[in-house]
Amino acid sequence: MINCIAIDDEPLALEIIEVFCESTPFLKLHKTFTKTSEAAAFLTTNSIDLLFLDIQMPDMSGIDFYKQINQNTMVIFTTAYSEYAVEGFNLSAIDYLLKPFELERFKQAVEKAKSYYNFLYQNEKSTIQYLYVRSEYSLVKIPFNEILYIETLDDYIKIHQLGKKPVLTLMSMKSINEKLPDSDFIRVHRSYIVPFSRIESVRGKIISMGITEIPIGKSYEEVFFKAYVQKSF
Repeated sequence: MINCIAIDDEPLALEIIEVFCESTPFLKLHKTFTKTSEAAAFLTTNSIDLLFLDIQMPDMSGIDFYKQINQNTMVIFTTAYSEYAVEGFNLSAIDYLLKPFELERFKQAVEKAKSYYNFLYQNEKSTIQYLYVRSEYSLVKIPFNEILYIETLDDYIKIHQLGKKPVLTLMSMKSINEKLPDSDFIRVHRSYIVPFSRIESVRGKIISMGITEIPIGKSYEEVFFKAYVQKSF
């Protein structure tokens, strides 16, 4: 069960969220607020998993309010103004609902929240089989076994996938490398990370993966060849 609250200065907007939450079995809407100050007071003594948060609030913007929250709480921003979308996603929002939104669009947003919630709080004994990245204002789930290879493009990371379009995300190689299991992936160049399972052969300093060839950087040679030999036996 995902515990949530809704904050909006329009009572009608809150009523709509209440109705939509009631029709969603995995959501429990504890309270609604028309003032951010009242919501802030509630959050000092209550732990909440998800906020439905209007961006244009009279006493404090929803964005500023979310920035000051100490809890690790997911947020779905709601607003009538699409120009706030970019800033909202810069704060790692789960989704952005443009008013007026229908139940189907609401369901899409909360399903993302559910998936991300399960990812964060799954049983510690289970093995994570995928990662989440942000791309084009969406939270994208990428299974490890569908990754062909990862490369850098200036400030972006390009994740090549099996049978799908590559995903671009604003992230460093160091950051994404930390999200990948060391037993399955290895960085072989300042610009490339590859999964061991996709390596078909290594000749000299070139890794062959089907029609794709990846160079091995000089500073990565020793670590790569040691790991590759261990994987081969």
